Amino acid sequence: MIDGPRLAPAKGPARKLVVLIHGYGADGDDLIELGAQWRSTLPEAAFVAPHAPAMIPGFPPGMGGGRQWFALDAYDPNLLRRDPHQTAAVYATMQRAAEQVAPALEQFVDAELSRHHLGPGDLALVGFSQGTMMALHLGLRRAPAPAAILGYSGALLGGAGLEQQIRGRPPILLIHGDADEVVPIEAMHAALNALNAAGCPARFHVSRGLGHGIDGPGLALGGAFLAESLARAT
Repeated sequence: MIDGPRLAPAKGPARKLVVLIHGYGADGDDLIELGAQWRSTLPEAAFVAPHAPAMIPGFPPGMGGGRQWFALDAYDPNLLRRDPHQTAAVYATMQRAAEQVAPALEQFVDAELSRHHLGPGDLALVGFSQGTMMALHLGLRRAPAPAAILGYSGALLGGAGLEQQIRGRPPILLIHGDADEVVPIEAMHAALNALNAAGCPARFHVSRGLGHGIDGPGLALGGAFLAESLARAT
């Protein structure tokens, strides 16, 4: 069963829900801090950061959450630069793995919406790294679509078949560092191309000199995007 830390709205009952999906090797405790940073921008939003259901085998104790949405055994961060054709095969393998865990995550999201007496349009999905892969996978296949998808330092899996699988076209913002050593920025450009081909154009922002992380400007842009998108969905 998926669960994770929660943060109540800054004021009143929840009128919106922001689900924060962590990256590989972390857990929900790693990302719930984003909610604390955005509470003043999104005062009526509840935040929840689910823990991925699987532990990484052999993950060193004391090195963070050690959880994964799916295994990354075949992932090579330099592959996208070196051989885009081989990358497609690796991404397809990761897509199949994402499809296996997505129903459990979707069930969790639906339960959180129900707990707050909110509808599917009151939802925003935020991901970091592998969490962005899950946010895009889940959000693009939900109907009705969420109010927004915000992805940091991630990638789009299954882009080649997206036109046949997409069920909604929510506003999307992708933010990526051009010095990302874990998920190269080429992944963001590939995601933008696939989203455009599926009729779901996305905004993007490149953080100059940033590696695999979130900087202050990216955090502020993300918060403003969520506030704008959730307000529009009201």
